[in-house]
Amino acid sequence: MDLGTQGVRALAVTAGGEVRGTGGHPLTGRRDGPRHEQDPEEWWTAVGVACRQALRDVPAEAVQAVAVDGTSGTVLLTDGAGRPLTPGLMYDDMRAADQVERVDRAGGEVWRRLGYQRMQPAWALPKVLWLLEHHRDLVGGGARLAHQTDFVNARLTGHPVASDLSSALKTGADLVAEDWPRHVLDELGVPAGLLPPLERSGTPLGTVCAAAADATGLPAGIPVIAGCTDGCAAQLGTGRLTVGSWNAVLGTTLVLKGVTDDLVQDPYGVVYSHRAPDGRWLPGGASSTGAGIIARDFPGRDPAELDRAAGAYEPSGAVTYPLVSAGERFPFVAPGAHGFVLGDPRDEADRFASILQGVGYVERLCFDYLDLLGAPVDGDLTLTGGATRSAYWCQLRADILGRPVILPEHAEPALGAAVLAASADRPMPEAAAGMVTVRATLDPRPSHLARFDDGYLGLVGELERRGWLPTPVAAHARERTSS
Repeated sequence: MDLGTQGVRALAVTAGGEVRGTGGHPLTGRRDGPRHEQDPEEWWTAVGVACRQALRDVPAEAVQAVAVDGTSGTVLLTDGAGRPLTPGLMYDDMRAADQVERVDRAGGEVWRRLGYQRMQPAWALPKVLWLLEHHRDLVGGGARLAHQTDFVNARLTGHPVASDLSSALKTGADLVAEDWPRHVLDELGVPAGLLPPLERSGTPLGTVCAAAADATGLPAGIPVIAGCTDGCAAQLGTGRLTVGSWNAVLGTTLVLKGVTDDLVQDPYGVVYSHRAPDGRWLPGGASSTGAGIIARDFPGRDPAELDRAAGAYEPSGAVTYPLVSAGERFPFVAPGAHGFVLGDPRDEADRFASILQGVGYVERLCFDYLDLLGAPVDGDLTLTGGATRSAYWCQLRADILGRPVILPEHAEPALGAAVLAASADRPMPEAAAGMVTVRATLDPRPSHLARFDDGYLGLVGELERRGWLPTPVAAHARERTSS
């Protein structure tokens, strides 16, 4: 199961990678300035609907295990029985920006050892402090902190569960020690009883209880396996788990995740590394840009028709930085960043083309940034997420990046969660190899290799001029483009 921003997605997948059932149910949210909330009970309702749809034609005895991925940095308070006491503060909720400095003063040494230097305003630990400040009565009454996956897993098992290290990264978990940095949390006033215990992704957390079986259609007694964030799930679901491989998830936002042997160190605090189930590292970052701007600016339109029209504008007459709401997280951190358009699109099709290209430019800048940090970026690149439904956009991204892209047959994080579930009884690489198939490989068109360089450098220069993109990063992007 994949708990996304717009909805819950469920897949029933065999060990050989055959999808026997799919299900989904939409989610709603509330946005108010820097705040973005969802109702956790709505998550559970959507899980029940999506699961029942996915299992409609699957014999109960065939279901062996279940795992859940969710959005990174989404947290809430629950009571001891797992009932929500607060809304879910979503992954891009920025209400706790004022708490970041305090968090970094207390934990800076740990954050530097973990490679990301400082926390970002949307990360979970600043939001924990905000919750403590605004809900002291709840904390005194035995409240527990839950990540999005924890909330659903507790409902599935019928008891409190450990949190996976992946979901707990942005809450300050020490992924080297695989434990909470208690001295940091003590200094911040975070009660020891507030936080769940920690386990690696892929660890059994319990079994599906009778109440959850009634709600979801899952058979009671099957293992519930510790999941991960949606970005990590998408990486696992590609089957590309060798060092230097990367996956780009493009949906409402853009998330990049790769595989390295060593922890990537980032002096700007943009890239952070999750711990893989096998102990290696999954570095990456999440941009607030993505396809969300299309849903906002072109509601109800036929995507295929828009794609056909956009093909006449390569490159577009305008350069768009496709940020929907204030604040950027990757490839730079700028809470005050906002979307903009350079130039005047000639018509609606040109405007749409500039958005597609703008997302591609941001993606290219992410890889230039990762190269600057010394991360290996020359392995396979897979594309997943809802945007892969657009064959045109996938080809455009290959052209802008100047490298081949691989499209898995099932391009969604829910498959990665299924891989985790399958790893309950066999090694993760073996499970992934058996479950992941490739739909297509797209090479960049030779005639397009330098076509988008001017637009890309125009965006880089404007981001630098506005003070959001550090000059060394901009200089490295120019150097890689010229070479």
